[in-house]
Amino acid sequence: MFQIRIHGRGGQGVVTAAELLSVAAFGAGKHAQAFPSFGSERTGAPVVSFCRIAAKEIRLREPVMQPDCLIVQDVTLFRSVDVFQGLKADGYLLVNSSKSFVELHIEPAVARLLPGRARIVPASELAARHIGRPLPNAALLGAFAALTGLVTLEHVAEAIREFFPGKIGEANVVAARAAFDAAAGEPGAMAGGVNAQADRRIAGDG
Repeated sequence: MFQIRIHGRGGQGVVTAAELLSVAAFGAGKHAQAFPSFGSERTGAPVVSFCRIAAKEIRLREPVMQPDCLIVQDVTLFRSVDVFQGLKADGYLLVNSSKSFVELHIEPAVARLLPGRARIVPASELAARHIGRPLPNAALLGAFAALTGLVTLEHVAEAIREFFPGKIGEANVVAARAAFDAAAGEPGAMAGGVNAQADRRIAGDG
C-alpha cells in the first residue's frame, strides 16, 4: 500500500486533490481511498487530506500517520505545523513553491530522504498562468505522477476532466502537464528503478 498525506489551507482544494488522485489511481487499475481530516473549514485554515493506493481492497480507515509521499500545497505551514511527522526515510516529498529547499529552511528534512525523492514545483504560479487562479492542487498531481510513477499523466488528466468538465478542466490539465514537465526535468530526476520500487510497494512485493 502506498499512502499519501496532503497539507494545505482552506480554499486550496486539498480535499479535491486527494479525490482526484484516487480517481487517477482507479483509472490505472488500482484500488484507492481518499478522505479529509475534519476540522475548521474556514478559508486559510490548515487542512489535511489523505489518499491510499493499493493493488487490493483497502480496509484501513484511520488517518495516514506514516506517509510514503507528502504533498505540501502551502509552505507557510512549515512555520506552524509539523508537516514532516511520520514521513518515511524512503518516502517522497513534493512542495508547491518557487523557492529552494534552503530558502524554505527545510533542507535538514530533505537530507533525510533518499536522493531524488524530493521536488519543488511552482504549482500556484503554473495554475495562475494557465487557469487564471493560483489553485495548486491539480497541477501538483501532474508533478506527483512524474515524481512517483504510480499513476500516469494521462490518468491524472482523465481524473481532472471528470471533476472539471469543459474549459476549466482543460486548463487544469495544461497546468498539470506543465507541473509534470517541471518535476521530471529537474536535476536528479527519478530513475525508472526508483519509480518501479514505489509500484512494487502497492503490489505487495516490497
